[in-house]
Amino acid sequence: QVQLVESGGGLVQAGRSLRLSCAASGRTVTMYAMGWFRQAPGKEREFVAAIRWSGGSTDYSDSVKGRFTISRDNAKNTVSLQMNSLKPEDTAVYYCAANGQRLSRIGATYEYWGQGAQVTVSS
Repeated sequence: QVQLVESGGGLVQAGRSLRLSCAASGRTVTMYAMGWFRQAPGKEREFVAAIRWSGGSTDYSDSVKGRFTISRDNAKNTVSLQMNSLKPEDTAVYYCAANGQRLSRIGATYEYWGQGAQVTVSS
């Protein structure tokens, strides 16, 4: 019912910035919140940030708070993740996800997921 496509990943040096975007299509009226998660090789999926579609309330993990900013464009049905002061430990595949019920840090509460965008931060 909802399709999500990430874009903007790539290779960047530590300290630089990168911006990820997530385009939503399909039955977007069912979306309540959007989230960004990441997963490094051999590690568990990790919550990064989330935003409420209506009103724009946000939530961030402690590891990215102050460096990353999540935003949304309601008219375009897109969500972005501005990543500043990137660190090598930020290297991961980043996924956007749609939640129809709540602003959540739990991946299992999100019904729809994108294919992921690789972000690699070199030292």
